[in-house]
Formats: sequence, structure tokens, C-alpha cells
Amino acid sequence: MKPPRRRIDVNLEELDRVLDGARQAPLSAADHDKLKDALHAMAALLTRSRSTEKTSAVVEPAKADEETAAESTPPVAGHGRNPAAAFTEAAQVAVPHETLEHGARCPECGRGNVYVQKEPRVLVRVVGQAPLAATVYSLERLRCGACGQVFTAQEPEGVGAEKYDETAAAMIAQLKYGSGIPFYRLERLEQQMGIPLPAATQWEIVEEEAEVIKPARDELIRQAAQGEVLHNDDTRMRVLKLERDPGDERTGVFTSGIVSTATGRQIALYFTGRQHAGENIADVLKQRAASAGPAIQMCDALSWNAPKLPEGVELLVAHCLAHGRRQVVEVAQNFPVECRHVLEQLGRCTGTMPRHARLV
Repeated sequence: MKPPRRRIDVNLEELDRVLDGARQAPLSAADHDKLKDALHAMAALLTRSRSTEKTSAVVEPAKADEETAAESTPPVAGHGRNPAAAFTEAAQVAVPHETLEHGARCPECGRGNVYVQKEPRVLVRVVGQAPLAATVYSLERLRCGACGQVFTAQEPEGVGAEKYDETAAAMIAQLKYGSGIPFYRLERLEQQMGIPLPAATQWEIVEEEAEVIKPARDELIRQAAQGEVLHNDDTRMRVLKLERDPGDERTGVFTSGIVSTATGRQIALYFTGRQHAGENIADVLKQRAASAGPAIQMCDALSWNAPKLPEGVELLVAHCLAHGRRQVVEVAQNFPVECRHVLEQLGRCTGTMPRHARLV
């Protein structure tokens, strides 16, 4: 167990006096200790990580709590492996017995018949492949020696006219926007796999196919506007070239994440551009039906997250407690009893709050 930290009261005016005096004469032993303690306390605050660890990792739990936790900890079930049924998109290959068939005489005893079992023995074999596969078709050409006419073989059925079909565009979009793999990193991976795909080409493919799915995106936004709880937040984003209005004085670019939850479903929306999260959620709420009633907005207290609501739209704002809890964690070593009480009470609340209002 770490020794309890000593509480230090810092008086800024007194520290200023000590520093000013150091210009005229050497520091006394008392002033030296006072300045050293203040610097050490400041360094501890700066280096202490802002954490939302479990209460038991921040302060020592009471003995009764330790005994209860030991009794209530359930054993870990399962071995962590995926069953064969989990491979829903795997190719299914049925392998018949090489010599026997349903109803044949048993080769072991020679008296009974063998019958196909309902559950076969299942083997799963996984192989590697590039994210994108390419096929090169070499169409044979023949030229007449007399007239010079060239005859080219017909391409196989299903080849298509486009070099990159819709499945390639879908995979690139999934890797970039679903898995967060940058275009340049995918370019390097494909190059190593022998399938060159420049980052600029990837962007052109995705941009072209995005026009096709815009109606689906618009419908997702409309449905998200009808959600019961809307979570929103911002992060900064770098865009090399972004079209702006001539009078736009903003220089930052942001990606706003909006998660709309309702019974049985969640919809995640992402908007990248000059607008903050509050402005983007206001645009989404313009499509909220008047009969839907007020929604709950979950966000931190940053002013960028507060929307200017369209006329007729109401929101119930529910600021999360995660940031407040972090402040308690930071001073837990100085006030262990008081902080443990606060953290335990917040922990009990998370078990009774609705899911959208719990701490993260």
C-alpha cells in the first residue's frame, strides 16, 4: 500500500515573496523547503493521469466491500473461441462419406444399417487473402494475314465493363470509414499484396459510389432525428482542402459524432466540416416530427455542443458526470474517505440509471 500523501497548503502571495527575496539574498532553509514542497505538489498534479479507473483502483475499499466483492465475482465462463456457427459468411462445403451412403450396411458389424446423423462433424479452416482481389483476363487476339482483320475473344460472362465494381468500392469504404484505415495505409497494404491501389484512386472510387447511397444516408438522418436519446461530441479533423463561404472566419475543421438511440436500435452519424456538434445536431433535429416529443441530449457542458433549436423542437439536456468524476479521482489521495463515498455512490447510481445516462 502506498503511504498517504501529505496535504500541502500553497499560498501564492507567500511564494511570490520567497521568489522576490531570492533575488536579493540566498534562500533560507524554511523558504527552500516551502518552495520545494510547492514545486513537488505541482509536478504531481501535472503528471497524475486523468483517469476514470474503478473505485477500487483509486481508493482502498472498505473491508466489508472487499468481502462482498469476493463473494459476488462470477467465474469467467467459456474458452473465448468462436463456434463454427459464428462464421456466417464462410463458404459451406458438404463432404459426403467416400464409401458409405444413407441406409447402407454397416461395414463393421455387417448386421445393421448406417444412417446420416443430424449434426455433422465440423472443421473450420481460415486462410489469408488481400482486402481487394484482382483478376487479369488475357483475351486472345487473332489477326488475318490477308485482310488484317483482328478477332478478339469475348470476355467471360459477368466480368462487367468497370475496372472497379461496387464490391471493391464497398470494401474500400468499409476499411476507411468502418475500420479507420487511412487511404495511404491501405495503399501500402495492397502494394505489398501485389494489388496496387493509389490513395487518390481510392478516394475517386468512394466519391463516385457515395452518390448512389445518398438517399440511404438521408433516410438514416431522418430516422435518427426521431430518436429518444441523442449523444453528440466533437473532435478536430484535418482536411487538406475544404470549400468555405467567402465570409467564413472559422479556421478549424471538426468531425461531429451523433448517436441516436431508440428502442431496439442505434444510429451513428458523422459529419466532417466547419460546423460544431451543436450546429450539426440542430440540422438533424430539423427533421424531427412534431409528434415525437422532446428528446434527451447527452453531451458534456462545452458550449459547442449546445444547439440552436429549430422552432417547435424541445430538448432535455443531460450533461454526463464523467468529467466531474475525474475531478474526484484526481484528489482521491488527499481525501480518501470523502472521495471513496462519492465514487461509491456514483457507482451505485450507474446500476439504476437508464443506459444512456450511465458514466463512461
